[in-house]
Amino acid sequence: MKILIAEDDGTSRVILTKALEKIGHQVVATVDGVEALKVMQSPDAPHLAILDWLMPNMDGVEVCRRIRVLHDSPPPYIILLTIKGEKEHIVAGLDAGANDYISKPYDLEELRARLDVGQRMLALQDTLSTKVNELQKALDEVQTLRGIVPICANCKKIRDDKGFWQQVERYLTEHSEVRFTHGTCPECMRKLYPEFLDSIAKG
Repeated sequence: MKILIAEDDGTSRVILTKALEKIGHQVVATVDGVEALKVMQSPDAPHLAILDWLMPNMDGVEVCRRIRVLHDSPPPYIILLTIKGEKEHIVAGLDAGANDYISKPYDLEELRARLDVGQRMLALQDTLSTKVNELQKALDEVQTLRGIVPICANCKKIRDDKGFWQQVERYLTEHSEVRFTHGTCPECMRKLYPEFLDSIAKG
């Protein structure tokens, strides 16, 4: 998975990058919040971001808040790195749109576990989004007939919205997903082909 790192401390950035690459991730490393936000605005932006809370130019909480404004669906999964372990700071980060947080100095195994949670959440979002799109496509393809349909009491033609009278099958074909195959019912067979039916009956 491609992961964004926003970390202004060079040593911490290198350590985190190497750790993530070691477990198979592709890393896009940035040095401050402004650069991180620019990456997250790109068409191929990572779906998971790890943001340091304290950074020059723009802190991680503000980056998180702006990312949430930018992205509708699917939203990225965001983890905040922070030395601020107080409850009010954690709440502030989550209120800004972070999905998770981890306190510095962090344990790499804990970080890996939290990344696994993020990947599972993203996979679930992707599956749900696919199902929603499939359902919407199906709904778009279904045309339904509603309301009062003017039909001739004698010939059974239907008047369309423009005032033209159409055969029933043509009207239904144009206004629904109905397709017709033609046959003759027993009653009409008796009216149209009495001699043929009589000959069959006599053997």
